[in-house]
Amino acid sequence: MNLREALAERVLVGDGGMGTMLQSRELTAADFDGAEGCNEMLNLTRPDVVRAVHDGYLNAGSDVITTNTFGCNWANLTEYGLQERLGELAAAGARIARRAADEAPGRRWVSASVGPGTKLPSLGQTDFTTLENAYETQLDAMIAEGIDGIRLETCQDLLQARAAVIAARRACARAGVDLPITVSVTVETTGTMLVGSEITAALVALEPLGIDMIGMNCATGPAEMREHLRALASHARCALMAMPNAGMPEITLSGARYPLTPDELADSLLEYTEDFGLSLVGGCCGTTPEHIAALRRAIGTDRPVAERSPEPLNAVSSLYSATELTQQTSYLAVGERTNANGSKAFRQRMLAGDLDGCVEIARAQTSQGAHVLDLCVDYVGRDGAQDMAALAARFTTDVTLPVMIDSTEPAVVRAGLEHLAGRSIINSVNFEDGDRPDSRINQVMPLVAEHGAAVVALTIDEEGQARTARWKLRVAERLIAKLTGDYGMDEADILVDCLTFPIATGQEETRRDGIETLEAIAGLTRRHPRVHTTLGVSNISFGLNPAARVVLNSVFLHEAVEAGLDSAIVHAAKIMPMDRIPDEQRRVALDLVHDRRHPGYDPLARMLELFEGVSAADVRAGRAAELAALPLPQRLHRRIVDGETDGLDADLDEALMTRDPLDIINNDLLGGMREVGELFGSGRMQLPFVLASAQTMKRAVAHLEPHMDAVGGVDKGTLVLATVRGDVHDIGKNLVDIIVSNNGYRVVNLGIKQSIDAIIEAAEANGADAIGMSGLLVKSTMVMRDNLAELDRRGLGRKYPVLLGGAALTRGFVEHDLAGEYSGQVRYAKDAFEGLSLMAKVMAVKNGEPGAALPEPRARRVPVCRPDRA
Repeated sequence: MNLREALAERVLVGDGGMGTMLQSRELTAADFDGAEGCNEMLNLTRPDVVRAVHDGYLNAGSDVITTNTFGCNWANLTEYGLQERLGELAAAGARIARRAADEAPGRRWVSASVGPGTKLPSLGQTDFTTLENAYETQLDAMIAEGIDGIRLETCQDLLQARAAVIAARRACARAGVDLPITVSVTVETTGTMLVGSEITAALVALEPLGIDMIGMNCATGPAEMREHLRALASHARCALMAMPNAGMPEITLSGARYPLTPDELADSLLEYTEDFGLSLVGGCCGTTPEHIAALRRAIGTDRPVAERSPEPLNAVSSLYSATELTQQTSYLAVGERTNANGSKAFRQRMLAGDLDGCVEIARAQTSQGAHVLDLCVDYVGRDGAQDMAALAARFTTDVTLPVMIDSTEPAVVRAGLEHLAGRSIINSVNFEDGDRPDSRINQVMPLVAEHGAAVVALTIDEEGQARTARWKLRVAERLIAKLTGDYGMDEADILVDCLTFPIATGQEETRRDGIETLEAIAGLTRRHPRVHTTLGVSNISFGLNPAARVVLNSVFLHEAVEAGLDSAIVHAAKIMPMDRIPDEQRRVALDLVHDRRHPGYDPLARMLELFEGVSAADVRAGRAAELAALPLPQRLHRRIVDGETDGLDADLDEALMTRDPLDIINNDLLGGMREVGELFGSGRMQLPFVLASAQTMKRAVAHLEPHMDAVGGVDKGTLVLATVRGDVHDIGKNLVDIIVSNNGYRVVNLGIKQSIDAIIEAAEANGADAIGMSGLLVKSTMVMRDNLAELDRRGLGRKYPVLLGGAALTRGFVEHDLAGEYSGQVRYAKDAFEGLSLMAKVMAVKNGEPGAALPEPRARRVPVCRPDRA
């Protein structure tokens, strides 16, 4: 039985710390042959010491031992001047472990330990190729000595981890072996990897590389790993592992001390095998053969791997976070302004070498609601690969969104992939020059597959750009078959661009182009529901003036989304919600898209009439005049819905002359936000506009806050408030903070993307009377569910009432579904004022006031089937 088969069959026990065990031996400078501190040198000078560590773990019950080669890499060995001996030291470490495993009773396996080194490519400390080549040298030598698997340990940088995985796969292919590859990342106490990556970003970036197992080691004890392992267990399709330290190190006069006893470590990891379906467990720093012996007793020898039902993440990622390709109640917005061909501002900055200016354009799209950035540097007379390398290196650390590498040039694509740490989308491949071995598709796709990227496939073949729905679908089917069959792509990682063309040229042959694209999108969605679709929307309106283009682009995008479009390359700030477009303009644009002509009426002619001489500024002025004509309360409400800040302060000052600020918030502003929530929930408003409304609300509340009368000298109770893990939206939460704190309560506002560990720690440290959790995204509702489960697991359910709020929540889900799973009290707060009311009731109950009680949970409304109508 090989290691991969064993990992699928039962839970295996690994070994413990190597470095801390070697440090406990009384070694002298002579033992290191002048390279004191380089543990890998001991493979040559003191193989007996290294062998003794392996034997200790094997005798304790380890199924899998790792080689003493953690620092056997280019960066570490260069510090000792030993880089030329990399292969020699790696081979020696593999030989010692192989011999120890072979001489131990029963079947034991050897994993190559591959460490991260001290130079991180995402930070520009080294380059991808140097790392990749060094890892190949290390693994070539170790494969030749008969290792059973490869474990990339303590990964701190996703770009470094990808270089190591690609090197491992190449080394295996060269040797003609198929060894299981494991990636073990290190998550700090901050809740992210060293460079800021969330655990889901790591999973999204690494799993598509074809790894066999992912997990965590080092930095923390098992307790701090729980939340991250839960996230992996929820989404990872590959096997899982954990090798924590023996607790968090305690610094003493005699050095670092790791506090977890063998039984405590074993109990935690046994629980994790049951809860999270781990296939491999072991230890890292501070763990000893005694810890492994206790773990062996707890796990036993034939414990099957616990079954999981993961929900895979079809997503891309930046260095920092993941973005799902399918957005709830929205389309995936790909920002188009970082394109040297489409954006004059970006092109000018790129040509001038103004990388800071390019980054600012990228960041602006982030704030406008883009989910992904389209990065195109191809420009006549430029070295595209050089430009891509420079910009991708900056975008990796300076921009939080994933990147779509927009080029068909293999050298440019490679440069982007080797500098972007997360999982990118490659835009694009097609059959324009056929499907020969030297065709562009067969030059680009090996890069896509090797780096685990997603890909845009354009419906272009040898005959040209597909114009009819039938032609588009025929090419799409051919592309999907090619990418899945020849390159092993998951259908969900393919984004088919059905292409759209200008429909306002007046030429008869173009009038149906919009219809053909919509029909192709609908047909492809029916045939391949897991394949994603994308579109460069602005092509549809080419030739019209800017004001007309905004309307036609917005209407066509709406129709495409209705047909099944998943993503669009757009300038989000120049897309309007359908409800905000004047009725006739909307109707004429729809007629133009669907070619609804009849005698005496041509929608193209009418479109030209409507916008003759009209500029984008005129449109804005008209909307401003309509807004100014509304009564003041309706005007404030409308400003929130439209995200309109011009004149906001003056309107608020006018309202303050006759009304209380809390009355303005409760009746006008919150009414606007409620409408925004309803529009968002129904799909009639997309996320960029929600964000604009939220920013307008934030500005309005900030303007009103100084005028609010705080209840001074009173501490009615403490509320710990947080936006949950993976969610960056905090406008509603911050409004709760303002309203509740101004009414005599102490609010501990933790901010965004807060883990349940951080929430619990704050609640305990501040003596919280209640916990409030917020989130805008649909996935945040599942995080809240997990958080409630964790509160219960820690025995805190009955201690902390929980108030939940956010656009994706419903009262029925919170007070019926979640309440049924939580041992304590959980209630839904539709807005800040209901949150204040609930907080008052929480404290009344806690203080024992007669008759005090929280509102009864509202049961979910279900239709009743009457017997006489069954």
